[in-house]
This record gives sequence, C-alpha cells and structure tokens, in this order.
Amino acid sequence: MTVAAKLTPSPEVLDLWRNAQAVCFDVDSTFCSDESIDEIAAYLGVGDQVAALTAKAMGGAVKFQDALAERLNLMNCSRQQLDSFLKAHPPQYSPGIPELVAKLQQQGKAVFLVSGGFRQVIHPIAEALGIPLSHVYANQLLFKEDGSYAGFDAEEFTSRSGGKAEAVRDIKVKFGYQRIVAVGDGATDMEARQPDAANIFIGYGGVVERLNIAAQADWYVYDIHVLLEALQ
Repeated sequence: MTVAAKLTPSPEVLDLWRNAQAVCFDVDSTFCSDESIDEIAAYLGVGDQVAALTAKAMGGAVKFQDALAERLNLMNCSRQQLDSFLKAHPPQYSPGIPELVAKLQQQGKAVFLVSGGFRQVIHPIAEALGIPLSHVYANQLLFKEDGSYAGFDAEEFTSRSGGKAEAVRDIKVKFGYQRIVAVGDGATDMEARQPDAANIFIGYGGVVERLNIAAQADWYVYDIHVLLEALQ
C-alpha cells in the first residue's frame, strides 16, 4: 500500500458497523467478484472496449450516466442475448458474502443491493440469498417487442452520478433507517457517504484495489471475512 488506508477501523466506525440498521452493498466487484457489464460485453464480443469505459467510470473520470449510455450503446444487447448470458453465468459471490449476509440478517440488519448494474442480473442474486427485491436499487434495461435493445430507464437512481446517495436517502425515507453503512469498491459507492445518506463508507479491495478509494474510505478491507468477524 502506498496510501494511508484505514485497514483498522476507528472505535466510532466499528460501532457504526456493529450497530447499523441497514447495509448497502455495491454488487459488481464487491458483493460479486465479477463486473457484470464487462462480462456481458465479453460475451457479446466487445469486452475490451467496454472494460476501458467501466474503469473510467469507476475511477471517477467521467459522469456515470454518460459512461453507462456509451457502454450500452456499444453492447446493443438483446433480451435473448441477456437471457443466454444469465443461463451460462451463475452468480459469482465474493468469498464470505453469503455468510456475511446471513449474519447481518440474523442480527436484524437490513441488506440492500445498490448497484449501477442491471435488475435483470441482480434480482436472481438477491433472491438466492433471501434479499427482498424491494431492497434492490439498480438499473433497468429496456427492450423493444422483438427483444432488441431499447435503452435503459433513466429514472432509476443508479443510472446517474450521485445516484447511490439518492438511493440511500430513499431508503431512509421509505424504510425509516438512520444508521446506514455503504460497502463498495468504486467512486460511485463512496458518493453514498453524505451527511443525509450513508453514515460511513467501507471500501472493498478484494477484487479491484483503487488507491483513491482506499485513501478516502472510513475503513478499507481486502477480505469480506474481516467484516464478518467484526460482527461477532
């Protein structure tokens, strides 16, 4: 490490983690070990071009909504192609995630998935671990009657920069939670840490280490089991 990442939480951060009412996980490269839009792009034969745009978006170098539109237009994924991809690619949970979700739920903490990825991909991931679909905030791919790509729903919070903070604010209003922790790997995840949104942001570098995120996270971990052990 070349930055002063907080690999050990402060007492205040640890207390917030242990006493959170809700935990909001990013999905790609955090909750799951892959980056779904890149995987779909590779399946469609445009992997390298889309991966480069994803890296720019997660590094904070470009507006998320612009990078999303550019990637999706390049992919031009049909409903039939997406269905085929999902059949061939079951969820790849990051090590420790199923156990952590079970522990959080056992302790009465609500688990949310807040992602710039797609509901079509994320809903099965949530259902497999007992996370209600009302706890999923993600993008919605749109298709024409013949199944061809028609765009994405720009009304979803996570379709735009700053959308994850908006999603957390919506969670506070809709569900009444006040102590909320955001967990993720990228710049859009860290944006959720706002005075009126997530109380703290825990950065995860187990799939992709982003030094700018590591330097600014309230706590930075490389192993999900560290978060699990802190709840014991």
